[in-house]
Amino acid sequence: MNTKEILDQTIQIIDSDADRDDKLLAICQLLDRKVDVFNWTGFYLASKTEERMLELGPYVGEDTDHIRIPFGTGICGQAAETLDTFVVQDVSEASNYLACSVDVKSEIVVPIMKGGTFVGELDIDSHTKDAITDELKVLCEEICQNLSRIF
Repeated sequence: MNTKEILDQTIQIIDSDADRDDKLLAICQLLDRKVDVFNWTGFYLASKTEERMLELGPYVGEDTDHIRIPFGTGICGQAAETLDTFVVQDVSEASNYLACSVDVKSEIVVPIMKGGTFVGELDIDSHTKDAITDELKVLCEEICQNLSRIF
């Protein structure tokens, strides 16, 4: 896995003529293909109709019951609330983890900001404990920084 190559391909997707949701789905598909330890890759977007609510956007992986998540609830809601990247290397140790699948062992959630406004987040689950390396964290954060221009 070459993170520079993945980032370059992500930027090509962002700069394409596709609509926003198609771009987000293409990024999910790219990450799913290129990073072996990523088993569910998706986006939660800030609701346009309900304040402090996340709504499931494009994703790749098993279906999830978590279609809507209030800010502050679970790892995704906590990232939306604090605007911080969250890396959980062992979800069994996280008291606020919303279980999507018994197979999930680690997770990363990275906020997407447009100016000073939270617009969404990248959420990735792994079936491998301690899967989120510093290199993968930086890659996900760089992807989200570049994504801000399509919101």
